[in-house]
Amino acid sequence: MAVITLFSAAGAPGVTTTALGLALAWQRPVYLVDADATGSPAVLAGYLQGQAAHDRGLVELAVANRVGNLNAAIATVAMEIPGSPVSFVPGIRSHQQAASLVNLWEPLTGVLRGMEQRGTDVVVDAGRIGVAHSAQPLVRSADLSLLVVRSDLPAVAGARSWAKAVREQLLSTGSEESLGLVVVGSGRPYSAREIRKVLGLPVVAEIAWAPEDALVLSTGAQPGKKYASGGLQRSLAAAVSSAQGVIATNRQRLSSVQRKADSNV
Repeated sequence: MAVITLFSAAGAPGVTTTALGLALAWQRPVYLVDADATGSPAVLAGYLQGQAAHDRGLVELAVANRVGNLNAAIATVAMEIPGSPVSFVPGIRSHQQAASLVNLWEPLTGVLRGMEQRGTDVVVDAGRIGVAHSAQPLVRSADLSLLVVRSDLPAVAGARSWAKAVREQLLSTGSEESLGLVVVGSGRPYSAREIRKVLGLPVVAEIAWAPEDALVLSTGAQPGKKYASGGLQRSLAAAVSSAQGVIATNRQRLSSVQRKADSNV
């Protein structure tokens, strides 16, 4: 079981669409947490087409945290996404509420990691990391943190400084192996290999460029006949498998390091 955080550095590369797609493709119980500090209710207004009431979410978790009830409260704010194993935790209702989350991020990190005891994974949509009050603690502490980037020059250039900054943060804690890239639309025009070289991070997954299929996730559009077997769904399934593989490898490495350290005591 694991906590995976997706975030962007610049522009709108499709973090929410990718995070939602991964959660829906996860095939076992998973929490999808909207931790975007911009206050954009993209899943509620898009995929769920405004049909679900936004009457609970991170703000209620912030209140619960102040009274010491965060661990129990997370289940009460989550809503089931119909026809899926996904429990969705809505984010803030406007950017003006972002400041109220500053003291939530650290304790929420611990609660999300504790979801493993319930047999549940967690996918976090952290939005753009550079905005005020963003969920950087969730990025730093995840089992796998994925910088989502498109393959054009403005996107790659905009991500370069943040890729370096986050990598340096994780290097200081010895967890740099938990940082990677998700490339959306590889080859438009730069390949995943070229982007990996520029940003200095491994490419964990490549998401197919399929604008019409992506509308199903971003706006709740009706899926076409080939949606389930199309390139977007295939790439999301591959991304789930790759992410799980990276996490398993990292855990084995850390376990081996710990065993060696224990044997030297």
